[in-house]
Amino acid sequence: MTFAWTAVAVAALILATFAVALRRRRFDTIDSAWGLGFALVAAVTLAREGGVPTAVLTLVWGLRLAAHITWRNRRGGEDPRYARMRQEPGRIFVRVYLTQGVVLWVVSLPVQVAPHGSPPLWLTCLGVGVWLVGFVFEAVGDFQLQRFRADPASGGRVLDTGLWRYTRHPNYFGDACAWWGLYLLACHSWPAAATIVSPLIMTALLARGTGKPMLERDLVTRRPGYADYVRRTSGFLPLPPKRGPGTV
Repeated sequence: MTFAWTAVAVAALILATFAVALRRRRFDTIDSAWGLGFALVAAVTLAREGGVPTAVLTLVWGLRLAAHITWRNRRGGEDPRYARMRQEPGRIFVRVYLTQGVVLWVVSLPVQVAPHGSPPLWLTCLGVGVWLVGFVFEAVGDFQLQRFRADPASGGRVLDTGLWRYTRHPNYFGDACAWWGLYLLACHSWPAAATIVSPLIMTALLARGTGKPMLERDLVTRRPGYADYVRRTSGFLPLPPKRGPGTV
């Protein structure tokens, strides 16, 4: 029954977010609702079923992400991908808002099944460890990028220091790790193990879908030096930078 309650909660959030976006005439509002939606699913699950460890970690991850994206978007212009569809609100609702709501609910399945059992201690420790690595990569990567963008001397340059020296997307890598950690925390039975679709979808979206590829297509064309950065820096997994030619 929790599945129905979380579905209703996600649907209500998506509709409310779209209403706010229509009023603001700024459709990147959905970006802030992404992390908030996972936090909402965790809160509903916690209230109805329990599952404190997984719910708390999801709340921490989701609320931090929502706060970061909201602050970032307030300081910059609207994402061109949304701006291009601004005159077609119906299309935006179906292709962006509704789709993200469905994906959000499916990806959050480990959080929803976690209260119905308990993994062995070693798996719990492993899950928390993987989540922590992911959370640190995501939070530190976002902070380093935020500091870089705020520095006037960074204009036209490419961030290739800190975590960004080892992966072009430490925040995306961290995001994926966090969800693999949450999956391990929920992996206490064969039905629960089947929710592996959650971290697989999240990782695929970040590494091959709407995350890395769409962002990099834009950066390669408008930022000098980014193509060279791509050639020497791992695209997702943190690895030592390459010295010779070739694309990772």
